[in-house]
Amino acid sequence: MRQRLLDSVEFWRFLCQRFSVDRAPQSAASLTFTTLFAVVPLLTVTFVMLSAIPALQGVGEQIQRFILENFLPDSGDVVHEHLTAFTTQARQLTWIGVLFLLATAYTMLVSVEKAFNHIWRVRQPRRGVARFLLYWAVLSLGPLLLGAGFVASTYVTSLSLLSGPGTLMGAKPLLHVTPILSCVAAFTLFYAVVPNTRVPLRYALVGGLFAAALFEVAKALFGFYVRLFPGYQLIYGAFATVPLFLLWIYLSWLIVLFGAELVCNLPSSQRWRKRKLPRFIVLLGVLRQFYLAQQSGERLSLRKLRARGWPLPEDEWDELLDFLEGARLVCPANNGGWLLCRDLNQYRMEQLLERLPWPLPSAAQLPKDFDEPWYPSLKKALEALTAQRSELFSNNLAHWLQAS
Repeated sequence: MRQRLLDSVEFWRFLCQRFSVDRAPQSAASLTFTTLFAVVPLLTVTFVMLSAIPALQGVGEQIQRFILENFLPDSGDVVHEHLTAFTTQARQLTWIGVLFLLATAYTMLVSVEKAFNHIWRVRQPRRGVARFLLYWAVLSLGPLLLGAGFVASTYVTSLSLLSGPGTLMGAKPLLHVTPILSCVAAFTLFYAVVPNTRVPLRYALVGGLFAAALFEVAKALFGFYVRLFPGYQLIYGAFATVPLFLLWIYLSWLIVLFGAELVCNLPSSQRWRKRKLPRFIVLLGVLRQFYLAQQSGERLSLRKLRARGWPLPEDEWDELLDFLEGARLVCPANNGGWLLCRDLNQYRMEQLLERLPWPLPSAAQLPKDFDEPWYPSLKKALEALTAQRSELFSNNLAHWLQAS
């Protein structure tokens, strides 16, 4: 139990480090600025898509009220009124204005995808038709799914009026948790679809549950702060709603990006981190897999590498790729994956060591046993190097610094 607790603490510490290294707070600030301009266009697109279907007429206003009441803290009443007014005015725009709103919404989706791809270390973002289809699905199918779900819940609620109050005895708890379930579904879909890489649905669901729970806690704490510490009104006066709204959007994006870090790093093996192999050993192991893949005419990817017994965390894989690509040992393949682009028979170990950005491990840092055919000879060479270095540099500093 104690070891599991230590592993959990280590994992969350690792997540916080990744959150900082990926500059997530800066990305959240950028997304906050983009959201400020895109929230009205997104709501407008939702209304336009729903109004195009006769069965969903009038559902847009109900969905907007549902979102703003359940996804904004208690201080969102003024924001709700302003957004409703802005959206009503935006629906009276010409086609040129509508195209401008679509371009604004598109810009926000590009920013979100860029932030997610940076977390997942995706080097090639979506382009062309793939990007257009994804964004079109978000802008068109998203509102339609929301509308269909809202109509279904409204229909279930109306059963109590037709069949009596006892009809909803089993459905009432579900209706109470509808906002949370909607939040979980939205986050899960977000994490599974937006990154330009394959994200297992079970990991996206875990991230969705975590982000939704954190979101509810943040909403309660934010509302508690607004009610008990109204000093901001003395400072900002009539403009107090604006900084509060911006702060809430910023906190929301921090939660979304931290959930993305969780989803990205869930596949990483805890056993691998506990082994703490020196980076040079890992590098040689990965290079051998590239060498074997070259001989069989295959491309190597992180998924294939893990299947071959090297469950690297994604950040370590990206770090090794950066080094190997900089050393011109590997290059990206046209259809995904990576290829060895040098003849290793013409590449000396000395050349690799000269470019190595990590220190060579000492004999004490080497594992006793490691199931790789190249490891015994490497261990022997490193032990000899350690012994020779100790012998050559055994004198004290004063001896070395004295004039000859």
